[in-house]
Amino acid sequence: MSPATDSSGANRGEPVRGNRRRARTLTYAWQFRRCYDAGTKLVARHAVIFLHRAEPPDGIRVGVVASRKVGGAVKRNRAKRLLRQGARRIAEKWIDRHIWVVLVAKASIVEAHADEIRDDIERTLAKSGQLDS
Repeated sequence: MSPATDSSGANRGEPVRGNRRRARTLTYAWQFRRCYDAGTKLVARHAVIFLHRAEPPDGIRVGVVASRKVGGAVKRNRAKRLLRQGARRIAEKWIDRHIWVVLVAKASIVEAHADEIRDDIERTLAKSGQLDS
């Protein structure tokens, strides 16, 4: 086993759960700011998606944001949970394996179902050429 892999044989930079790729989270404000300022902006029905190629390759990192425009704390937490779930479901379809993604919830997300949100994000990313078909 090489030092670049763990016991499952996966690359340390790209965590894997089972046979699915796992997206890690953006943790610092400067990472979000870089996605906003230097990234690509895509507008979906239930979210705004910001994409930025990671300078040091470190796999897929996802950050979620829900402002007070979405609603109270319960609605914002639900929105973030749905966005994270949607990102997890499409993580294995990314063409670029080293990318930072920020998903910003829109107010319409409160009325949507999980599958609808995932399809919305997937359709928008596929239309822009970011996902495998």
